Amino acid sequence: MLVRSLHFAVGATATALAIAGAVLPLLPTVPFLLIAAWAFARSSPRLEAWLLDHARFGPLIADWRRGGAIARRAKRMSAIAMIATVAVAAAAGLSTLVLLMQIAVLAAVSLFIWTRPEPDSGRETPGVRR
Repeated sequence: MLVRSLHFAVGATATALAIAGAVLPLLPTVPFLLIAAWAFARSSPRLEAWLLDHARFGPLIADWRRGGAIARRAKRMSAIAMIATVAVAAAAGLSTLVLLMQIAVLAAVSLFIWTRPEPDSGRETPGVRR
């Protein structure tokens, strides 16, 4: 029961962060959705089903579960967010060392994202539970 409650708390927190990330430009959404789906699969099948059936979030989770796929639009949006993050940091006057560290980390994240496969064009939409 304690482990299930812990998974539920992780899922609820990750869902809240994902929703915040959907409206805040520099907070990621998809990683938190993946964590939430994982946690809810272990604690609340009803909430996992809600995430998978969600019109906006469900396809992202299903694509990832189907083979680590990330849609091209999501890749582009993540690249724009990363560039904006560096631009804001530079405009804020952060030191060159901090900017270089930020660029190195974001470049590695970008490389990971852009090397993921893209979903099949004939993919199923919400409601796919895998």
